[in-house]
Amino acid sequence: MKLENAPEGRTISELLDDGQIDGFMAPRPPSAQALLNPNIGWLFDDPTAAAKDYYKRTGIFPIMHVVGIRKTLCEQHPWLPGAVFKAFSQAKDAALAALSDTSATKVTLPFVEEQLKAARESLGQDFWSYGVARNRATIETFLRHHHAQGLSARRLQVEEVFHPATYETYSI
Repeated sequence: MKLENAPEGRTISELLDDGQIDGFMAPRPPSAQALLNPNIGWLFDDPTAAAKDYYKRTGIFPIMHVVGIRKTLCEQHPWLPGAVFKAFSQAKDAALAALSDTSATKVTLPFVEEQLKAARESLGQDFWSYGVARNRATIETFLRHHHAQGLSARRLQVEEVFHPATYETYSI
């Protein structure tokens, strides 16, 4: 794979729209102008259906984000990874409670209740699962692909990737 920056003053969407690149992966779709181009489209016609099908077949819902802490900080403060995990878990719980309170919705998305119901039916109650234990199969699959694609010299084990304090549990 060859990585290059876009030319100064040009956006990825412009390069796509002009046909100078064939595609890209990003957290957001191309600009509105690029989406008007009849030669530009999604990799999957229905990305949501494709993701649900993949989850149904594999039990894997790809991890969207990972929080990292410098190893030197973990060595100085071994309690830090567990504390960060606890803080993020509590924040997630608060956010999901607020999202679930549809008496005064927090987003201006039509059919919020239905979308929450569909997510829970497809992915379970903990559809944004946190922690190593709840994501072990997904992490192992990631590490297997990471090595198979030549991104690591050897296949790493889950325990090599996460600090031991990450495995601690807590109760509120």
